[in-house]
Amino acid sequence: MALLDRFKKGRKEEKKEPVKKEEVKVAEKIKRDHPSGDHPEGDKQINPIEAEKKPATAVTKKTDKKEFSQVAARILESPHVTEKAINLNQQNKYVFKIKAGANKNEVKKSIQELYGVKVENVNVLNIPRKKRRLGRSEGFKTGFRKAVVTLAEGEKIDTGV
Repeated sequence: MALLDRFKKGRKEEKKEPVKKEEVKVAEKIKRDHPSGDHPEGDKQINPIEAEKKPATAVTKKTDKKEFSQVAARILESPHVTEKAINLNQQNKYVFKIKAGANKNEVKKSIQELYGVKVENVNVLNIPRKKRRLGRSEGFKTGFRKAVVTLAEGEKIDTGV
């Protein structure tokens, strides 16, 4: 029963934890920045730990990045990088691996939305699976679906190649 009494005593008496040195430094920094004691957010008290993470005087910049479309993510898998695909880039044609159920219209919309270019034509091909052997065991190399996208004059896509 003495063990239970100990827990009861611990609940009644609130122990104050010693203030960490980091919290003291942050609190002093806030006082230096605002010598009159006024906080930049009015009467609100500032938690020293939160103040260290987000300074009140910091200005957040918005980036001009376009948000990644969920529709494009469901349709386009990746750019298809081969020697032939790189040679097609000179003719303003780009090759992408696409999902099995995607059609030409969906591919066209997703590329226009994702890259911000004007698409003139889309050709879609089904590449069949290929039989491969390793000794006695046989298997298959998976097939896929690809799209050859022709862009309008002057348009370009940077695929990183």
